[in-house]
Amino acid sequence: MAPACMTGGLKPAVMQGHPWMRKVIEFDDETWQALVQLGRDRMATLQELADESFADLLKKHGVPKDLKDALRRSAKAAKKNGKPASRTRRR
Repeated sequence: MAPACMTGGLKPAVMQGHPWMRKVIEFDDETWQALVQLGRDRMATLQELADESFADLLKKHGVPKDLKDALRRSAKAAKKNGKPASRTRRR
């Protein structure tokens, strides 16, 4: 197993393909109340608000959210550069 410094401190369960990870996040009172009210207004859970927020943050910084998104970006970049996507030969 890779050292924690190389895995970003991820626990083994996350590295083995489990789709979840729990972390404790601290909010000040004003932010917490704003999130609770936003959740009520949109009829959304805190988890749904967090998922949307993190997806937007990744998009803002150009980080693919999953493998499918990474492959799509790679193919788009290859097409833009005029190079066909590389294919492996089957034996």
